[in-house]
Amino acid sequence: MNLDYTDDQKAFRDEVRAFLDANLPERLTEKGRGTRALTKADHEEWHAILNEKGWLAGNWPKDFGGAGFDAVQRHILEMEMTRAGAPRIVPFGVAMLGPVLQKFGSKAQQDHYLPRILNGDDWWCQGYSEPGAGSDLASLRCEAVRDGDHYVVNGQKTWTTLGQYANMIFCLVRTSKEGKPQEGISFLLIDMDTPGIEVRPIVLIDGSAEVNEVWFSDVHVPVENLVGEENKGWTYAKYLLTHERTNIAGVGFASAGLDSLKRIARAETDGDRKLIENPHFAARVARIEIDLMAMATTNLRVVSAAAAGQAPGAESSMLKVKGTIIRQEINALTRTAVGPYAMPFQSEAVEGANEAPIGPDYAAKATGAYLNNRKLSIYGGSNEVQRTIIAKTMLEL
Repeated sequence: MNLDYTDDQKAFRDEVRAFLDANLPERLTEKGRGTRALTKADHEEWHAILNEKGWLAGNWPKDFGGAGFDAVQRHILEMEMTRAGAPRIVPFGVAMLGPVLQKFGSKAQQDHYLPRILNGDDWWCQGYSEPGAGSDLASLRCEAVRDGDHYVVNGQKTWTTLGQYANMIFCLVRTSKEGKPQEGISFLLIDMDTPGIEVRPIVLIDGSAEVNEVWFSDVHVPVENLVGEENKGWTYAKYLLTHERTNIAGVGFASAGLDSLKRIARAETDGDRKLIENPHFAARVARIEIDLMAMATTNLRVVSAAAAGQAPGAESSMLKVKGTIIRQEINALTRTAVGPYAMPFQSEAVEGANEAPIGPDYAAKATGAYLNNRKLSIYGGSNEVQRTIIAKTMLEL
């Protein structure tokens, strides 16, 4: 296995860098790296720029309107975008639902929804987790009962990221209580404007409200919004989660975070010397960098295998576990590096409290990022669950 880029891949990397230099609005990178959070309009603007170039859906085949990039090209695009400070591509439509519809959806669903994901007509959110059914997703209780040409949905979803922006939600719902819990789950596409849906924001410890509760009370969903077969949703969910877990590893985000940490350590002082010259601090940075290099190599192995037509297996769980740990370590060390400027100066009940422009610009988001990214080891399947998957798969337990 050759982990070096070919000449064609290097040429593509140069093309991506040139495109970002020419088309990535500086105010978006400044906003994302500074004291202000990106808005829905900011994400939509960047999505539109990428879509015009044909790069928004790099993971989609050209037949479905995507770029048709291979695994290595997608890796290069992700790495270069994060290094340039571009807003992330919001994953729910492009990276999560899109591949599911392409593999399991009907022709009518593909023709209707896929173009709308690309042109921004639909903003999707994910309805998986419930109170008592997060990592143990098979325990979900949100119920969909067939009534003629509709399913009637009742129940609750929680931790619905960016649900306040969404006009559509893809949901796992219980359509049968017979047999194993996994065998009675279906995959539904639901319009968020349907009567009976209520979205309630959840204020997080960092003062933001990016996640929500979503309540369903006698919500009527057309039967044609069922993806694939009834009671086969667990299969579709596993397909989606395998790709989500690889993405959660966030090699690009970790690399950008490490670069930022080094810049901060060169700017901050420890007595009469730069913080980066403190042997204890420098050793902690070096350990993170070594772990990140090892994870990046593993990620390239998975990318190389995917380019050869192999589906990710336990490796995606390995990347999810190690990637989330590394990103959390970077957040923690960044918070340490900025010292007292990492303190939340206002009440967490005040919107934008931890974005107060106190101290250096690079310190503004240290605490918010640290607190928000505690979730990384939980969502997409907790790290404890991933370790079990790894043990069962690799050790054949």
